[in-house]
Amino acid sequence: MRVLQEAVATSRVEIAASQADNEELRKTNKKLRRDLQQAGEHVVDERAPPIPLRARPMSFSQAIMDTALPTTSLGPKVTFTGVEDPEAHLTVFHTQMMLIGGSDAVYCKLLMSTLACTTLEWFVSLPDGHITTFDQFATLFRE
Repeated sequence: MRVLQEAVATSRVEIAASQADNEELRKTNKKLRRDLQQAGEHVVDERAPPIPLRARPMSFSQAIMDTALPTTSLGPKVTFTGVEDPEAHLTVFHTQMMLIGGSDAVYCKLLMSTLACTTLEWFVSLPDGHITTFDQFATLFRE
């Protein structure tokens, strides 16, 4: 218990230091922008404008995209990064989904929500509208 308390205390100190560093960087950035504007330089916001949600490509068919998720559950509590066994992940996913229930489209959306790292990159690289059923998605996922 003492080790855990020390770890929490250390984390709090590190977080506070990080927050202080971030605040200092924000102040420096703000000052630099103000100095550039005063010098007559045009300041360009380097962040790209947000892409509208519908403009983003989506591997699911429109029918799946149009299906609303149930608001009564949070979804499966499992993540797949690509190093785990896909079959084991699907087994855990199915087990948790038995408690939640839902349509084929809900299964698709909630399986997608468990993907991370390279598997999420794989998913978004699929052609628009490619996935039309959960069985198809599960087969592609296994492969």
